[in-house]
Amino acid sequence: MSASDGAHKANHPYHLVDPSPWPLTGSLGGLMFTFGMVQFMHGEKLGSLPPVWWIVPGLVFILGTMFFWFSDIVDEGEHQGHHTKVVQIGLRYGMALFIASEVMFFAAFFWAFFDASLFPKEAIGHVWPPKTIRPFDPFELPLLNTLILLTSGCTVTWAHHALREGDRKGLIQGLTLTVLLGLSFTACQAYEYSHAAFGFKDTVFASTFFMATGFHGFHVIVGTTFLAVCLFRALKGHFKPDQHFGFEAAAWYWHFVDVVWLFLFIFVYIWGGGSGPFNAE
Repeated sequence: MSASDGAHKANHPYHLVDPSPWPLTGSLGGLMFTFGMVQFMHGEKLGSLPPVWWIVPGLVFILGTMFFWFSDIVDEGEHQGHHTKVVQIGLRYGMALFIASEVMFFAAFFWAFFDASLFPKEAIGHVWPPKTIRPFDPFELPLLNTLILLTSGCTVTWAHHALREGDRKGLIQGLTLTVLLGLSFTACQAYEYSHAAFGFKDTVFASTFFMATGFHGFHVIVGTTFLAVCLFRALKGHFKPDQHFGFEAAAWYWHFVDVVWLFLFIFVYIWGGGSGPFNAE
């Protein structure tokens, strides 16, 4: 081995990433988007600039950062070979901590819902749901959505097992069905919202309902996008039976979304809404 080769030989299994502009662009995008949304929700504008002038560039920065940053990560792992076993362990810990933070995120919404439902205040007549609210029947569209999401959990598991067995056809079929089921869930949720008998500001029931189910719906859209990217990568032959953390991360995220929906269905739709009093009009 020459002195030059020895100088460039890695003496550890870790990946020291190159300097990247994406943390900066992502931060700027998040700042602009948040600033614009705060103005939009308060009905204000900065000088002569309406909120949209902050929201749109912020979204462009955020989406661009996601696309290019994730493209760099895929290139580092798939083509440059930087994702060694040790690096993959770090990635797994990172994804696990991210999902743990998401659990805390939804815990806040459930806390608000249970505080309002277990101890109804005088403003809503000390009953839950409020008498002015006609909640959804949990055993109609919400039950269908539950079946759709549970089925998608089965299909993504099928895809994972197919990948581990080297069955590329099964991987693609399972991922395709999962993406289609995710899109179906989102369509049903949008239909449900459009036919709601109450609006976001109609008592604390409506506010907590739309916040909890709406943020879950947003996570379904993110997860569907995540899995669609995995499907595109699978079609290009990226994943291998012994190295496919990108797909595993998407599967973990999707199962988390499934579990959150089960809690929403049981506590928000059935316990908190379906059996409560409501006006017949």
